[in-house]
Amino acid sequence: MIELQHVSRIFHVGGQEVRAMDNISLTITPGEYVSIMGPSGSGKSTLLNTLGLLDTPDSGHYLLEGQDVTSLSDAQLAQVRSQKIGFIFQFFHLVPRLSAQQNIELPLMLAGVGRKERATRSLPLLTAFGLETRRHHRPDELSGGQRQRVAIARAVIHQPTVLLADEPTGNLDRHSSGDIINLLEQLNQDGLTLVIVTHDPEVGNRARRRIRVVDGTIDSDLKP
Repeated sequence: MIELQHVSRIFHVGGQEVRAMDNISLTITPGEYVSIMGPSGSGKSTLLNTLGLLDTPDSGHYLLEGQDVTSLSDAQLAQVRSQKIGFIFQFFHLVPRLSAQQNIELPLMLAGVGRKERATRSLPLLTAFGLETRRHHRPDELSGGQRQRVAIARAVIHQPTVLLADEPTGNLDRHSSGDIINLLEQLNQDGLTLVIVTHDPEVGNRARRRIRVVDGTIDSDLKP
């Protein structure tokens, strides 16, 4: 599924070299539930961005479902992302003027999918995620937990094989956080590969595999 082979990513800040990823090798198999933890500046977000094809390594190789995506063009990377990878972020990134249903359907709209097909695919998600009565509400009319559920539905409407979540509960209260993690874990139980970056040990320790990143390297990789 996911294989990093001796991957490094180097930034130059103020004349200094920062190794955000330093010769990382990592394999994640289909259906795994993985958390990535570590202190601020450890490189975990760079690692997640690399897995999501939002950042390109300076050296090494990244194989996604057997395909070496390291040297693909920007257009090719965008196509792979749209087909195989879903993203969830801490601050939701919903379009303010669109309704909940329209936000969920946005990836399909951008792909040119017709209105009827979009509705066929979005309505079951609205129901499954407890949003059916909020389908016409804009983001400013939704709670934080509801906005994150909209964001998750948007991330999975194109049926990706990998779901990447960057601090998905970082902007939520404790109750909403629990609801969101339960929802993500259900998606994982249904077969979706789930990778979560988090500062919260309560969230990270729920994963079946826990990776700790320190100074751009994998410090530990636990599979309880």
